[in-house]
Amino acid sequence: MSKGDRLGGKFTLPGTKRSVYRMGYGAMQLAGKNVWGPPRDRQEAVAVLREAIESGIDHIDTSDFYGPYVTNQIIREALHPYPEALTLVTKVGGRRGENGEWLPAQSPAELLSAVHDNLRNLGVDVLDAVNLRLWGDGHAPAEESIAERFTVLAEQQQKGLIRHLGISNATAAQVEEANAIAPVVCVQNLYNLVYREDDGLIDSLAAKGIAYVPFFPLGGFTPLQSNTLSEVAAAIGATPMQVALAWLLQRSPNILLIPGTSSRTHLRENLAAAELEIPAAELERLDAIAATA
Repeated sequence: MSKGDRLGGKFTLPGTKRSVYRMGYGAMQLAGKNVWGPPRDRQEAVAVLREAIESGIDHIDTSDFYGPYVTNQIIREALHPYPEALTLVTKVGGRRGENGEWLPAQSPAELLSAVHDNLRNLGVDVLDAVNLRLWGDGHAPAEESIAERFTVLAEQQQKGLIRHLGISNATAAQVEEANAIAPVVCVQNLYNLVYREDDGLIDSLAAKGIAYVPFFPLGGFTPLQSNTLSEVAAAIGATPMQVALAWLLQRSPNILLIPGTSSRTHLRENLAAAELEIPAAELERLDAIAATA
């Protein structure tokens, strides 16, 4: 990545003509506390989305189980009719309990219902991309066959309700299993400067031109903390979170970012990370963090 690349430069989804800037936006934080219920300030949530688009972002990650339904409804309110260049990526495979619990929803009937819920709440006839969110061990994948579940989505793709398919919280074997059923354009797993379990998978996907989208790129519910990260940030005149995002962009050209926020100020800070170029010596220090975490 060169310093002049806007929003991290462009990435073209494999087997398609659809290109997106590598710096995107994750809509999860638009819902209320703990991703449950409406936001404290709906007008600010709408303003964040509109500023994101005005800033050039053309890739938004969402799901109908954020809220539930809340984020998709806010996206529709803020951005519909959608810009032609905007790619909305949603996910299915989960639901929320009566008290906000995160629960699996993996049966064929539940997956089909989720596809139609997303269509309705986003106000579209076709979903740009849908990730099958495997439940695994929460935020870590577990080896098991996903053929039946992924086939449900592949059938909806064949019916014209979904353009592209991806998979989330998946092992390398599950990615291969899914890709044998229908083309996988993106993989969304837990990965950040500290949690580096997918290093090998990222490199393998890069060789195939498949996008890798880290969730919790800044640590999620437990923000990243590291003395080395803070020292590097001070040395290059950035915040620790900006450095963590810039490191991901420099890690591999197939990495797409979806940092989330409900604040326009924080959105601007995240976007500025795409302009950072971390010097080689500082990259080495950051690369070593995982070994000591």
